[in-house]
Amino acid sequence: MVTLQLEARGIRDPRVLAAMREVPRHQFVSEEQVELAYEDCALPIGEGQTISQPYVVAWMLEALALRAGDRALEVGAGSGYAAAILSRLVRAVFAIERDPALVREARRRLALVGAANVELAAGDGSLGWPEHAPRGRLVLPLRGPQRDQTLLRIERRADGGLDTSDLGPVQFVPLV
Repeated sequence: MVTLQLEARGIRDPRVLAAMREVPRHQFVSEEQVELAYEDCALPIGEGQTISQPYVVAWMLEALALRAGDRALEVGAGSGYAAAILSRLVRAVFAIERDPALVREARRRLALVGAANVELAAGDGSLGWPEHAPRGRLVLPLRGPQRDQTLLRIERRADGGLDTSDLGPVQFVPLV
C-alpha cells in the first residue's frame, strides 16, 4: 500500500510513510471489509461514515508538517485510523467523534494498536476542543459549490494573520 499508493503518488515525508506502514489498516474496518482494507479507497464503517482512503490520510498528514512534539486535534475520528497514524507522529492526539457507537469501537481499535497517546471523546467537534486548543496548522475539506470540496491548509503566521493554501479537490462525508 505504501509503495504503490503513497510513494508512487508523491507522498515523501518519511515519518508519515513509516506511520502508514506501522498502523494495520485492517484493524480499523469491519470483518466484511478486511479484504479491501489496503485498497486505495474509502470504506464504510457504519453510521453513515467512512474510513478515508490511505492516500488522502497520508496527503493530509504530510500537509500538516507535523513535528514529534506537536499536539493534534482530529474532528470526526470515525474508526480511529487517522488518530492511530497521528499517534505515531505527535506527542498527543485529541480526537472527537459525534457517534457514541463509533467512539466505543474506535477506543477498542486504538488500544489494539497501542495508540496510548490518543484521547478520544464523544461529542460535537465543530467548535474544536477548547481545553486542549491546539494552534498552528489546520488541514480540512471545505465545501464549495454543489458538493465540490477542496482540501485547504491554513497556517497562523507570527503576526497573527493566516496563510491559506488550496491543496486540491477531495470528497468527504459531510460533517454533522
